[in-house]
Amino acid sequence: MTAATAGGGLLAACGTESETGGGGDSSGGGTRKMTFLSPIPLESLSLAPELLAVAGGYFEKHGLEVELQATKGTAQAMQTLLSGVAPVARIGQIDAMTAIATAGQPLVNIAMPFRTTALRFVYSKKNHPIEKPQDMVGTIMGVPSEGGTSDKVVSLVLANAGIAPTEVKRQVVGLSPGTFNLVQQGRIAGYVVSIDTANILTAQNPDAGVFDPTKYVKSDGQLYATTKENLTKEADSLRRFLAAIREAMAFMVADENFDETITILRGKYKFATLDNDAIARASLGMLRESWTGGDRSKPLLVTDEAAWAAGYKELTDAGLLQSGEDPKSWFDNSLLPKS
Repeated sequence: MTAATAGGGLLAACGTESETGGGGDSSGGGTRKMTFLSPIPLESLSLAPELLAVAGGYFEKHGLEVELQATKGTAQAMQTLLSGVAPVARIGQIDAMTAIATAGQPLVNIAMPFRTTALRFVYSKKNHPIEKPQDMVGTIMGVPSEGGTSDKVVSLVLANAGIAPTEVKRQVVGLSPGTFNLVQQGRIAGYVVSIDTANILTAQNPDAGVFDPTKYVKSDGQLYATTKENLTKEADSLRRFLAAIREAMAFMVADENFDETITILRGKYKFATLDNDAIARASLGMLRESWTGGDRSKPLLVTDEAAWAAGYKELTDAGLLQSGEDPKSWFDNSLLPKS
């Protein structure tokens, strides 16, 4: 097991990288410190690849001591990445494309750990079932921030069903299971949550139903972003980071019932969705579908050019981005392991 710190303080300490000497670098060099930025809380199975890379010793194997740092959402993660505090962050494809196309931010997608959205819409079966996009028309949907990824995913589900996004109002709400009270009170029709939060709610409340936006949205994958400067300046550390992540993900893909994965993660971490066997297995199973895109023969982490371009077209068709850009220049697979 590695001694890397999980759940450390916010944006405080580590710089981008430093040689510390010693350590278990499989390529022969010393152990390097680096910081990874997460826009979501660290106590979530949505971060299973990074958590297992720490707990299972994959970062250590590749000569890295990685500090996982949570940020207050994607905007802060990108701002912190651009400031040089850390060389890599996990952000959504929609946010990355928007930042590059509309603000000219020098971001580069170096890997795609999630090929599909990892969001779900939770609703009350008794009050107002949401089984298709049309069921949201005339309602209020809860989202964690106005104009954020969740808000845009709601818009894309509607737009791809031929419905104007303005037909559904939005209200900013919390992400926790407790927000379901607002749904049951009829104040909102539903709200957008992570996969593991959706699984907590359905396990604890028989009135909770889940709408899966995956089949309606192409552009909400998740990626590892770096800056154009760090693409060369921090190339060696980023290669090691991606190699460790790919090995951790491959382990979980092969661990059919997640018995070993859960044991390793519980050896270092403790949080609600991990501590419950049924919720942990269900969440990891859904996440594995997103990592592989439902096809385990596809190489993990590789950005597929056609799928990437289709995501950009979806955003332009929905009026969320202007057309005319070349999305091919926004990703680079060269730092991924060759085999």
